[in-house]
Amino acid sequence: MKILYIGNVGYRFSNFSYSSSAAAKELGIEFHIAASWSGYDDIKDRENDEEKYGIKIHQNDFIRNPFNLRNIKAYKQVVQLINKEKFDIIHCNTPIGGVIGRLAGKKCKVGKIIYQAHGFHFCKNAPLKNWLLYYPVEWLLAHWTDVLITINEEDYALAKKHMHAKRIEYVPGVGIDLSKFAPNKMTEEEKAAKRASLGLSVTDRVFVSVGEVNKDKNHILMMKALQKLCNSNYKYIVCGSGPLKEEHEKYLQENGLENSVKFLGFRTDISEILQIADDFVHLTNFEGLPVAVMEAIASKVMTICSASRGNTDLVKDKRCLFDYRSVDELIQAIHNVEKMSKEERNEIIEDNYSRLLPREKSAVIGRMKEIYEEIEESN
Repeated sequence: MKILYIGNVGYRFSNFSYSSSAAAKELGIEFHIAASWSGYDDIKDRENDEEKYGIKIHQNDFIRNPFNLRNIKAYKQVVQLINKEKFDIIHCNTPIGGVIGRLAGKKCKVGKIIYQAHGFHFCKNAPLKNWLLYYPVEWLLAHWTDVLITINEEDYALAKKHMHAKRIEYVPGVGIDLSKFAPNKMTEEEKAAKRASLGLSVTDRVFVSVGEVNKDKNHILMMKALQKLCNSNYKYIVCGSGPLKEEHEKYLQENGLENSVKFLGFRTDISEILQIADDFVHLTNFEGLPVAVMEAIASKVMTICSASRGNTDLVKDKRCLFDYRSVDELIQAIHNVEKMSKEERNEIIEDNYSRLLPREKSAVIGRMKEIYEEIEESN
């Protein structure tokens, strides 16, 4: 039995596909993965990952936008790969992978096709154009899908009501390693030193966000909130890079926020930065199931987030939620959390943490294993 897992655009093999590969390995299924890789310039790096994870890695020239005509080349590459390797199952992901994978699978008469939606582009907060562009495509391709997997509650309900795949399954995420982000790995002295290295004091109230600096991540909302709050002890740390970084830094200079907000760029020490945070803030308009929020919750950091799809799968207490368009609601959520007793905070933190257990890596591997086994049996 051979499976082709189709991703999209990535650096190297990562947690995004790890649970699926591990499930396949346990079942003795040969696991191939195709994506547009940017981190395998040296063939030895690719071969090392292939050996480490027991997989076969293929380069395909996907373009992130599913409507870009250059994806015709990627489609032809997938067809050639299928014809060469004779796959029994295609497991495609993301809009572009979902379109190309299902079209290629139908053309090549692959036995079973799985599509895993990591967040439909059409949802309650999505713009009308997303519904007009993406919904008809997903609706049509669902007819050629043996198993449609959703990773959040809103998408699952929508799929059950409107999509016509043969089976619709709910798998709560791609799997998070809870031990990697376990809290209290640093002493108080180490936390103070870490804060100092970032220009922070032990008396600062530190808010942290993790994610690309772009329009969807909505960092500007927190910056506007800090303007209104006018509290010099409030510090906002953003881990990530992106196209709006320079624009946001200009905004800081124009509004006297240079000492309150720090854009740290790409970081490899997220687990440490989360441990020195007082609150984690996630401001997006819609998500699939946000890994950044799960990592904050795994670190047992109080989490304040927009009441948007994906976020509300993880955080239920309304005092910690706000409309992603409202500065005033964000400020109210900040005040709500600030006024809480230590016991109230801990109760919410533990309640959030309990929702990670079915999303833990071993649990997700188990769910994927069940799905693959059922497909094997039906072949």
